[in-house]
Amino acid sequence: MFRSGFVSILGRPNAGKSTLLNALVGEKVAIVTSKPQTTRTRIHGVVEVAARKGKHPAAQIVFVDTPGVHKPGSWLDRRMMQEVHDALESRDVVLLMVDATRRLELGESRGASEDAFVFELIKKLDCPVFLLINKIDLVRREELLPLIAQLSALHPFAEVFPISARKGDGLDSLVTKLIEYLPEGQRYFPKDQYTDQPERFLVAELIRERILQETGEEVPYASAVVIERFEEPDARAKNPLTRISAAIYCERKGQKAILIGKGGSKLKSIGTNARKEIESLLGTRVFLELHVIVEENWRERRGFVESLDWRKQLEDLGEK
Repeated sequence: MFRSGFVSILGRPNAGKSTLLNALVGEKVAIVTSKPQTTRTRIHGVVEVAARKGKHPAAQIVFVDTPGVHKPGSWLDRRMMQEVHDALESRDVVLLMVDATRRLELGESRGASEDAFVFELIKKLDCPVFLLINKIDLVRREELLPLIAQLSALHPFAEVFPISARKGDGLDSLVTKLIEYLPEGQRYFPKDQYTDQPERFLVAELIRERILQETGEEVPYASAVVIERFEEPDARAKNPLTRISAAIYCERKGQKAILIGKGGSKLKSIGTNARKEIESLLGTRVFLELHVIVEENWRERRGFVESLDWRKQLEDLGEK
């Protein structure tokens, strides 16, 4: 017997969804920063689980990381929330992640809070929902039981798991329990594949991660990265070199000035640090060229926002 299925990870911004995905997969498939709304699209992480006698059969779990649930303002926000809804359409189990260190806003203004918005979303689901209380390493044990009781009163969760995605606590038990809930089926992805994302998108995300980490205020949210050139190395080369050119889009000239920095120092720092991560990902030397383009109010323009989706970019590349 073999089991397989899709498990969507849902939660507020900064709940730790991408950290969980990376920990489960054992590879960096989603960028992680302390800034909310880091994830902008659905990201698949594939986990192949060997059979354990007396415990569970072999399985393939396709985890789907989603953007943090928030009230949409710009077209980009609406697109991100559409990604959440799409991830909830085709799933066998949903994991609702809650940050144990953050006070829930479910009181008088239930209809208005983002926590309430999340619970309204899961109410409509007809699949098992697991409650994951994350960051338990940062709270006292006696604080957990009241939190579990409060949340369990809001929804009939199939299972409740206190975890630490950062430290890996509770993840083995979570995977074992998930396999119980998955249907019998075939692999969706080859055994050795750990994500459906193309290298071009992973590279763009690593560059965006550096921007998020190295710039403050509004710049990270107003920036987008598009890979313009991706030249794979000659397979026969002794010391292969991948050549990459990327455009960083922002919305205003002031943001461009921040991204470039005095004498180009900030852009150089972003490029140097991103290149190290990209070399680790690709396993080759990398020549990385970055330039900054002002695209006014791009977050409000549907056509531009949709052009950032890697699935759309792959379609466009296929048509060339």
